Amino acid sequence: MHYIFKACVSASALLLGAVTSASAWEPTKPVELIVAAGPGGASDQMARMMQAAIQKNNLMKQPIVVSLKGGASGAEALMYMKGSDGDAHKVLVAYSLIYMLPLSAKLPFNWRDLTPVSILALDQFALWTNAGQPHKTVKDLVDAAKASSVPLKMGGTGSKREDHILTVFMEKKTGAKFSYLPYKSGGEAATQLVGNHIASNVNNPSENLEVWRAGQVRPLCVFDKERIAYKTKVAGDLSWNDVPTCKEQGLDIQYLMLRAMFLPGKVKPEETAFYADLFKRVSETAEFKDYLERQALKPIFLAGAEMRKFLEEDDALNKALMTEAGFVAK
Repeated sequence: MHYIFKACVSASALLLGAVTSASAWEPTKPVELIVAAGPGGASDQMARMMQAAIQKNNLMKQPIVVSLKGGASGAEALMYMKGSDGDAHKVLVAYSLIYMLPLSAKLPFNWRDLTPVSILALDQFALWTNAGQPHKTVKDLVDAAKASSVPLKMGGTGSKREDHILTVFMEKKTGAKFSYLPYKSGGEAATQLVGNHIASNVNNPSENLEVWRAGQVRPLCVFDKERIAYKTKVAGDLSWNDVPTCKEQGLDIQYLMLRAMFLPGKVKPEETAFYADLFKRVSETAEFKDYLERQALKPIFLAGAEMRKFLEEDDALNKALMTEAGFVAK
């Protein structure tokens, strides 16, 4: 059986449908950009890039402040947003945590409690090993795991989340055994891999980028049906496009994760329209486009009905994966 991780987006969905180009409403005080993760991870990096792009290009009169609320594996941020109904000065930088954490922890939260604003990118995941280790292919790593008397240590962000799910499905597909170690952020998982405290990790490309450039880690494959598009050399003579897909390496697993923006529930339509327009303009800045390439993110912009359609489909997919992995709390 193939475990297909996918996010289906029609060509028309790549265009913003009905986002007002101008809004009568504007923030009247500093806007809090909420990150449901610890420092150094992909969400933190993205939030700070957007903060800088907004300020540099004068896209909003009020300042924007990044607020890290990664406590309780991100539940702190979700419940904070749920308890902020009607407050249009709080914006959540969301990812698949919005589907997974309520299922794994019985958290009284549903993404429908909030107000969807826009999806800005899709995040791919890669399988990495320490550059000093002999594993140069997925087969090398799997063979080493099978030959080991104890399960090889696999690092990732959080428990019963994307990295953990990918590890479980690697075991299902290959028969190899891994001991999954959850860390507070992708940055911490990268540090542990560099220090040889783990044999491998599943991480967003951006979270291992600098240590790849430094020659300390090696990407084995990307969990997508196609290679990352960017061909600029980023680590020696290698580009992201040089990294094979996991399917090319004999591991047929695919997964894409949304990077999206949400307001609290019960905000006014003109407030949602303001932020949809703001983040559309952010996505058009040179800073954002450069960031997408540097972090190997797939560009996309969805808002309105197209975003809600994507969320419903992605929610169902993630629930199916969580159920099959045995991660849904009883």
